[in-house]
Amino acid sequence: MHAEQLSNQHGAALAAQYRALSADHLEHLDDAGAKAMATAGTVAVLLPGAFYALQEKKKPPVALLRKHKVPIAVATDCNPGTSPLLSPTLAMNMACTLFGLTPEEALAGMTINAARALGFELEIGSLAPGKAADLAVWRLESLAELGYWIGLPGPERRIFNGADS
Repeated sequence: MHAEQLSNQHGAALAAQYRALSADHLEHLDDAGAKAMATAGTVAVLLPGAFYALQEKKKPPVALLRKHKVPIAVATDCNPGTSPLLSPTLAMNMACTLFGLTPEEALAGMTINAARALGFELEIGSLAPGKAADLAVWRLESLAELGYWIGLPGPERRIFNGADS
């Protein structure tokens, strides 16, 4: 559900009431909405590209999401006019620099929590036996570099469904 982007209309709490998989944007989320999301297992999807492109001033309440242990996903929200963002690594960078996510939170937000927001966490989103996986391999010194470099070149290798490309 698209919720709490421009004001608090209590959409996140409504999404949680109906056990929605996710609520997106959330810049104006309040404590009651965060608690409801945590109880329902609704994933908070942060969209830093929309925040940036629309020159928003109010950031999503990351500390509130952490406090209530709401899973946080990060997405590009590729949307002409409001979020012309195509790069997952730039979305991770923006989530860290604009919203204060840690590199670990941003990576989880682009993988396992993103899969959970789509209802696919049992099939994809992490490396585990029985799960499908497409892999991208970067030559980096640390995980933090994925979200640090602006315009990080593409991965050194890509493996889709077990085949090198």
